[in-house]
Amino acid sequence: MTAIVGALAVVGAAFVKGAVAFGFPTIATPLFALVVDVRTAVAILILPNLVMDAIQILRRPGLLGTLRRHAVLYALGIVGTFLGTYWLTRISDRQALLVLGAFVLIFVAINASRLSLRVNPAWERYLAAPAGLLAGVMGGITNAHGTPLVLYFYALGLDKAEFVRAIAVAFIVYKAAQLVAVIQVGIMTRHLFGLSVLATLAALGAFWLGLRVQDRMNQRTFNRVVLTVLAVLGGFLVFRATR
Repeated sequence: MTAIVGALAVVGAAFVKGAVAFGFPTIATPLFALVVDVRTAVAILILPNLVMDAIQILRRPGLLGTLRRHAVLYALGIVGTFLGTYWLTRISDRQALLVLGAFVLIFVAINASRLSLRVNPAWERYLAAPAGLLAGVMGGITNAHGTPLVLYFYALGLDKAEFVRAIAVAFIVYKAAQLVAVIQVGIMTRHLFGLSVLATLAALGAFWLGLRVQDRMNQRTFNRVVLTVLAVLGGFLVFRATR
């Protein structure tokens, strides 16, 4: 049963990630946590996320420009990831999941109304540091770096190509930091690393199908799908935290 649930979680989440560039750990971690503890789920899901994000980066030019623009966000995210992973070994993640889910639902509700939650580009330099730190801490605790990052990048009004590239680079940076952190605190073992390799192999086929879907979507449809996925993820996080 553990293997079946784990495989379904990885394959389903990988397809969603291929289609909208995020959502893999946010979907797979709570599903995996139905049959294993959260720390084990976090460790197993790191490697497939790194591999899929590397593929996304290689598919899109403009990497250096993205790194320069969001350097502060990425740097603070590394700090937050180590802090969040440290807290993961000492506190329950239930409250963090509830807060994250509620935050997402509020964001989606605002954007679904006539209000459009967009950030003036001039504010980006002031918001990058707290946004990166928040994403890192939440990701270290819940394995869901992507949700705060998606909210931030969506609010900046990035076009589809820049959105995908920026979030892929962020995931590479944060997940690499998380891999070091979970090894450092003793969460990642050789056995779990082997399972992470198997999860990567299972994810790649579904991820490729998702990429085909992403390539066919125009900007307007992509924005709607992003908001829809966020709404579903937010509801699921709240349900998972309160059940």
